[in-house]
Order: sequence, then C-alpha cells, then structure tokens
Amino acid sequence: MSVLPSLPDPHALTMLALTAVALILFSIERLQLAVTSLGLLTVITLTFALFPYPNVDPMMFFRGFAHEALIAVCALMTLGQGLVKTGALEPVGRFLGQLWGRLPSLSLLLTLVVGALLSAFVNNTPIVVLLLPILISVCLRTNKSPSKILIPMGFATLVGGMATTIGTSTNLLVVGIAKDLGIAEFDMFSFALPAAIAGTIAVIYLWLVAPLLLVDRETALDTDSPRLFAARLLLGESSAANGVTVAEARGLADSDVRIRGILRDDTVLMPLPDVVLRQGDRLRLLDTPANLHAAATAMGGELYAGNTQEDEQPVTAENPLSPGEQRLGELAVVQGSSLDGSSLADNQFIQRHQLVALALHRKGQNLWRANERLKDLTLQTGDVLLVQGHNDALRAVKQSTELLLLDHSIALPRTDKAVPALIITSAAILLAASGILPIAIAAVAGTGLMLLTQCLTLGAAVRAISPAIYFVVAASLALGMALQATGATAYLTDLFLYATDGASAAVILSALMLLLAVLTNVVSNNAAAVIGTPIAVGIAQQLQLPAEAFILAVLFGANMSFATPMAYKTNLLVMNAGNYSFIDFVKVGVPLTLLMWGVLSWLLAVLYVW
Repeated sequence: MSVLPSLPDPHALTMLALTAVALILFSIERLQLAVTSLGLLTVITLTFALFPYPNVDPMMFFRGFAHEALIAVCALMTLGQGLVKTGALEPVGRFLGQLWGRLPSLSLLLTLVVGALLSAFVNNTPIVVLLLPILISVCLRTNKSPSKILIPMGFATLVGGMATTIGTSTNLLVVGIAKDLGIAEFDMFSFALPAAIAGTIAVIYLWLVAPLLLVDRETALDTDSPRLFAARLLLGESSAANGVTVAEARGLADSDVRIRGILRDDTVLMPLPDVVLRQGDRLRLLDTPANLHAAATAMGGELYAGNTQEDEQPVTAENPLSPGEQRLGELAVVQGSSLDGSSLADNQFIQRHQLVALALHRKGQNLWRANERLKDLTLQTGDVLLVQGHNDALRAVKQSTELLLLDHSIALPRTDKAVPALIITSAAILLAASGILPIAIAAVAGTGLMLLTQCLTLGAAVRAISPAIYFVVAASLALGMALQATGATAYLTDLFLYATDGASAAVILSALMLLLAVLTNVVSNNAAAVIGTPIAVGIAQQLQLPAEAFILAVLFGANMSFATPMAYKTNLLVMNAGNYSFIDFVKVGVPLTLLMWGVLSWLLAVLYVW
C-alpha cells in the first residue's frame, strides 16, 4: 500500500495553484488566450524574481519563445496558409465535389478518409476550410441537411492529425518536451501504427454511426438563412414605427420579428408589448437575414452595424451598397485571416472588401451591449458575419481566402503559385520524414521558399501564426519548466500513482489517457499536453516501463478534442456552418472519445506494456 505523498515546498505549491488558476482561465471563452498566457508568464517570472529558488533563473522561462517545437508549429501553420492562399488543394476539392454527384453513398467515406490523410501532414484548419463549402454545396443541390456530415468531417481531420509528429501542434509539443527530458526523439511515423488502427475504427464510426446521432438542421446560405443574427434598427424621423407600441410595430412587419431590446438615450428598455416607440430609438433585433430586411422596410427604419445614428454605413436605398446587383453573404472568420483577433474598424473592412457588415453570429451568444458597435467588436475564429455587397465583392473575398465564404456558387481559388506551394510543402515534409532535416528546420526553410517564390506575402505569413497558439505554447512551456524545477511535477506523479495504487500498468496508462482526454475538452490542449508529458515520464520511470507508452497516452489523450465545440478551433467553424448546438458535439464526440480511448489504451498496452 503506497503512502500519500507529503506536500512539496511553498514554491511548488504556488506553481500548482497557478496551474489550477491558469487552466480555469484558459477555459473561459470571453478571455483572450494570448492575454491570459502573457499574464501567466508574467506571474511566473515575477514569482521567481521576487522570491528566488535554488538553481532557477527567472530568465529561463522565456526560452519557450525559441523552443524548437514552437518554431516548428509556427512554420507549419505558415506552410498550411500557403496552400490555402494559392489554392493548391483545389484539385482535391474539385474531385470530391464531382464524386459526390456520382457516388453519394461512398462519397462521405472517401471525404472522411481524404480529410484524415491530409490532416496527418497539414494543419487541419485549411483542410476544413477547403471541405466546408464543397459539402454544403452538395447538400444544397441534393436537398440534404449538412448537419449529417459536417461534424463527422471535422472530427475526421482531428483523428488524422494524431498519426504523425507534425499532424498537430500538440504532437510537436509532446515530442519536443519528451526530447528535452532525455527521451529518444520520435520519428515522424513512430506512432502511426496505433493511430492508423484507431483512426480506421473512428472513421467507420463517423461514416456509419455519427450521422444517425445527428438531427437534420436547415443551413440555407442565401437570404433565407435560418441562422439568427443580432442587428440594430434605427427609427428615423419618417419611420412608420414612431408613436406605436412594440406590439403594433411587430404587426407592421407582418411577422413575429424578434425585438430583444430598445436603446433610448443610452438606456436599455425591455421590449414590453405596450412600450411606445419614438424617433431615435435603436431596436436590437435577433432574426433571420430575410426578416431583418423585412422589418427594416416595414417600419421605415435603417439597419446599422452599430447603435448610433452617426455610424457612417447604414444600409439604405441611397447607399452605394443598396439592392440591385447586391446579395447577402455569410463569411466565417478563419485562423490566419486579418480579421482574426481584430475588429471591422481596425481592419478597414468596408474599404478593403466593399462589403457592409450587418450582423454577427458567434455560437449563439448574445454579443449586444449598450453603447457597443458591431464594427468595434474583436472577432474570433469561427465567427460568422452577415454582410451585404456586390457579387464581385463576395467573389473577391472568396478568391483572396481572407474569409471562408459560406456560399456554394463561387468557385474555389487557384493561382499560378499553386504548384510551387505544393512542391515546397511536400519537400519540407519529405525532408523531415526521412530524417535529413529536423522538422523545425525543414518547415522554416519551406516558409522561406514560400516567401521567395511569392506564394505568400509577408503579411499573410505573419497572420498565419495564431497569436493564441503562439502565446499559449510559450506560457505553457514556462509553466512546465516551473513545475519541474520546483518538484511539483514529481509530486503530481506521486499523487497520480497513489490514486491508482494496486492497478496494473495497463490500467494506469489508460487512466492517464482518459485524464488528458477530459482535460483537453475544457482547457487548451497544448497546455494539457505540456503539463501531462513530464508526469507521463515520471510515471514510466517509477514503474520502470517504457516512457514512450505513457508519452503517447498524453499525446493521444490531448488530441481527443471531440466532446465540446470550444475544444478546438475547427469545431467552431463546423458548428457555425452546420448550425449545430452544443449537445450535437456531446452526442457524437463523447462516444468517439470513449471509442478512441478504449482502442488506443489496448493498443499501447499490447505494443509497450504487456
């Protein structure tokens, strides 16, 4: 019977408490990950600067910014952006689109397989960006619901990312930290066998079972889109709604338009039926694009991107962006876009794209606040903007790949740089896979060639690096170093072994993977991986078993981002495009997590423990 480990010293306890706080903060969606990460790094360095600890230099915690794994992650994100910008993957998309028309019964399976295979070598975000419009287009043409196939497609790319060391940033981190701890470096395909076996079973589940668990959801992408958007309606001097009650205003619109609030002189009023509207009121509406325009026309009001009459871009008949050759479109913000982490105002969205943003959809959240304007909101990956503009403007946005246009009528982009981009990326992957060059060097060299051949501009390359991932990785590496230096990691290892006392090595291995699988669905998967890897090595050393098995348990567990939409950025893109609810991810993701956990636990036990 093992003994409960004694508490470590105050520095270690402080780092453990800081870890708990950090994980909680990482799970709060309204907090920006980059800001939270910088705050965490600041607290760590200040703690050791003000309260010195033996053999710990506070400056060591900045080494994460130059860590090999972080450099590789950033370079690979840039290479993936090069493939998107040049349209190098367009032939794959065109082939799949044609196949859906010929063999619909097998097309979903092939789409899942292709998505998984591509994601083993390229960041899965551009893969999802490539496949979303194709699948939605097929569903619109065949009168089928995209909700049956979008979640399976997104999850297939996550499963495929587990197969190689470059498949996800989490893989690179785990492998890099294991190398720092003296464990033999993993080759690119060192864990491809268990990942391929488990991935095959997962793809079969996603093909045959997952669609049965999902309900049909309408996802039309023209003006009759059923997705609800928040917008503002200003009642001017000649508005027909002036002097009438809220109930009568709804009657004017000839529909049960959703009026969620009234802003009057910086005061928010409840939209009670007997409240009398007057000139200057700004109504907060939540409805479909068609109903928003119908309400504006019937009430004689103006749709605005913000709350005040001084906003310079109302949607009126006199505005250049008025009906005619105009149409509504839905644009999803993707990682690498200049809008990711920026606002419409800072981005000069109207001047750059000749589009007016009417409303914003973000995972069903209510984003409207008094004195707040849509153009000033900081946008995030997965946000969907309802915009109005000329067909040519929407086509230009699609071809620039700045945003994901959720529209089936505009062709995928392709440029004369597609072939060079594909060759450069393939060469970088082959050099890394063959061991000729380390992954970081091969990826950085590839990025340099992308810039030299003008496959990417410098601005696009910089935007491809997600600030959230960059700072989360750097801060997590610093936290991992602090936990190891103070002995906190050793304490957590002893605590885990105490909790699993008497269990077999296979059960301990399985429990570690399940712990990481749960953790990665509520906090940053990279943070979970950085904390879990040293614990895995410590467990293996105490049990005198191969460390590779426990490291892979952390790697696979931290990649099981299936159970919640916020667990991974591509889940958010899929959620918005498919009009999914939180429970849809739970219904499909939890069984997939348990399936992958069971299969991988058995495989790792067979390959390394038994």
